[in-house]
Amino acid sequence: MLKSQEPEISVIIPVYQHAKEVEKCLKTIFNQTFKNYEIIVINDGSTDNLLEVLEKYKNKIKIISQENKGAPAARNRGFKESRGKVILFCDADMELKRAILEKLFKILKKNPEKSYVYPSFKFGWKKFRCGEFNSEKLKEMNYIHTSALIRREHFPGFDESLKKFQDWDLWLTMLARGYEGIWLPEILFKIKPRKKGMSCWLPSFFYKLPLKKIGIYSKTFNDYQQAKSIIKKKHNL
Repeated sequence: MLKSQEPEISVIIPVYQHAKEVEKCLKTIFNQTFKNYEIIVINDGSTDNLLEVLEKYKNKIKIISQENKGAPAARNRGFKESRGKVILFCDADMELKRAILEKLFKILKKNPEKSYVYPSFKFGWKKFRCGEFNSEKLKEMNYIHTSALIRREHFPGFDESLKKFQDWDLWLTMLARGYEGIWLPEILFKIKPRKKGMSCWLPSFFYKLPLKKIGIYSKTFNDYQQAKSIIKKKHNL
């Protein structure tokens, strides 16, 4: 970040038990072509060596520790501590392409009527190209990852009572307020699938694929189906 300026972008990273992964994530942010940003890392009660890892970068990032409250609360805390005009929520197990901040920022600047911009991404071996923003499709399934660049004044906060699909809930809440997104058709980050951590984000696409092929057990599938029902009921869908 350029120390003499107020940040244009706040990158917020909630972390729980991802000490090894977050270091790789941070390095991909430090290497960005866009330099006017701040990084806020929320230690959500990790018991691994996270703080030891973060200590090496304390002059480049803002570190906030709290008791374990879950991903939505950690992201909301990061937002409250942030100063950027736009916000990017980033998970610790993500690796960002070098120009992601620059490209997303340019798209949002060119489209002032849009509230956020989301890119395509890679989840393990699978590429997700997302598609153009479609409000009717969004009401049926979530196809937009949490890591979109969002205008600060349009961000309503995450519902901390939800255990899953917090991102889908966020986009539906914004849609209800008249806030829409725009798609950048480039793969600009990749995610390493993990069973534990701040979240195990599984795109809705996965539930249309053979479970054995993608390694999802029936309990996980049922849990997500129940979570989907909760979101639909909340938004009267």
